[in-house]
Amino acid sequence: MVEKPFGHDLASARELSGRLHEVFDESDVYRIDHYLGKETVQNILAFRFGNGIFEPLWNRRYVNHVQITGAESIGVEDRAAYYQEAGALDDMIQNHLLQVMATIAMEPSASFRANSVRDERSKLLRSIRVMTPQEIRGNTVPGQYGPASIGGKQMPGFRQEKGVDPESQTNTYAAVTFFVENWRWAGVPFYVRTGKRLPKRVTEIAIQFNPAPLAIFDEDDGDRSPNLLIVRIQPDEGISLKFLSKRPGSGMNLRPVSMDFNYGSSFGERSPSAYETLLLDAIIGDATLYTRQDMVEASWNVVEPIQNEWRSAKFDFPNYPAGAWGPAAADEMLTRRGHTWRRP
Repeated sequence: MVEKPFGHDLASARELSGRLHEVFDESDVYRIDHYLGKETVQNILAFRFGNGIFEPLWNRRYVNHVQITGAESIGVEDRAAYYQEAGALDDMIQNHLLQVMATIAMEPSASFRANSVRDERSKLLRSIRVMTPQEIRGNTVPGQYGPASIGGKQMPGFRQEKGVDPESQTNTYAAVTFFVENWRWAGVPFYVRTGKRLPKRVTEIAIQFNPAPLAIFDEDDGDRSPNLLIVRIQPDEGISLKFLSKRPGSGMNLRPVSMDFNYGSSFGERSPSAYETLLLDAIIGDATLYTRQDMVEASWNVVEPIQNEWRSAKFDFPNYPAGAWGPAAADEMLTRRGHTWRRP
């Protein structure tokens, strides 16, 4: 069993696997990405492939864009030595959030066997467009938090954290627009962001659907919020569907409402932790929720060009205060396509 990170770039990931394969077959190697063990991430498979309602809508004809957020309210805590070398892009996007994206966007597998599911997840990762340097400059935003006063308490910036280089160029925030080059998702942007010292701790997927093809109601008749399907991974695990409904009273005044599913209230029992699930699966030999070597390489293949472009640049850090939702450039990245980040 191997805990992430699986290398720090494509070459080191291959070297690590080469050393493992000197002793073990690939089928005997269990690479842990604990996000895949989270109950709600597993439930994506049940939600998509166990129901007939949503899968017909799960494509570019009906989905406008997808947002995946992995926000943390804490700073680097006692992980400065590791984090200064890794940063948000490597620590969260290369592994956790790309695996979540692959799960939400993969094709149906022929069966629920480990290799069938992992084949489809791997295929999706290999379908993500590898960006050119010019595309990287327009579709990625690095950030680093600076000092700020939050609730009357002064919070240090990343460069003021213990053990951090006072001129560090490490990204504590990363936002990337990914595109999947297959028939299902062609042209649909997947916005992925993560960061330290953001306003709250939350991990969620927000799928925004296209508007109704014909607006038959007057535009001033209430809210025109888009239909959203929100999968909350942490905290308060659950799924929420937001749609428009008529407000009681005369006239056709519309407002958004939600249908919510919450694990705690629906099942009334404690969900096992991600590591509980994954350790038990390894004991019984079920690798469905584990990362395979081809998936690791596909992820690094997408992220490494961004790594290289960011390392060759010098950024004007810090570019967002602790407690904010990241740098203004991340908002502008979406605004250019007529979109805005959802505030969880």
